[in-house]
Amino acid sequence: MTSAPPLFPPRPIRGVRVLHRRQNCAPQFAELEVDFEPAAEGFAFEVPEGLPSAGEPPDDLSRLVAAAAAGILEELSAPGHGLVVSVRVVLRSIRTDTFGSHELAFRVAGGLAAREALARGRGAGDGQGAPDARSSRYHGPTR
Repeated sequence: MTSAPPLFPPRPIRGVRVLHRRQNCAPQFAELEVDFEPAAEGFAFEVPEGLPSAGEPPDDLSRLVAAAAAGILEELSAPGHGLVVSVRVVLRSIRTDTFGSHELAFRVAGGLAAREALARGRGAGDGQGAPDARSSRYHGPTR
């Protein structure tokens, strides 16, 4: 008898913070903080009213938020994880840059946030698997 794949997340995973930055001829910049909370079923992405944002706001912030959500869902749905996604993701903060913030940058950042949450859900990422520990991921070269 085979057991059902585990649900993700197994518990609330709060304060997953990602900074994705690439400095080259096509710069990328995306910073976000999200919480992953167990849900009844499926994938839900929420943006609270009055979302804190920093940086130069682009004309259409909603496109960047949608790209981050798509990156998270894409990573969580990868068949290699062997999980049933049952999560509510809440965007807690977002930071943009005039030249490097675009949909691709936020899609990558979303995927990185999902990877961090997966690691923390398995008890890695903060050294102890504490549910409310803060973490940061930096992706890209320094200035």
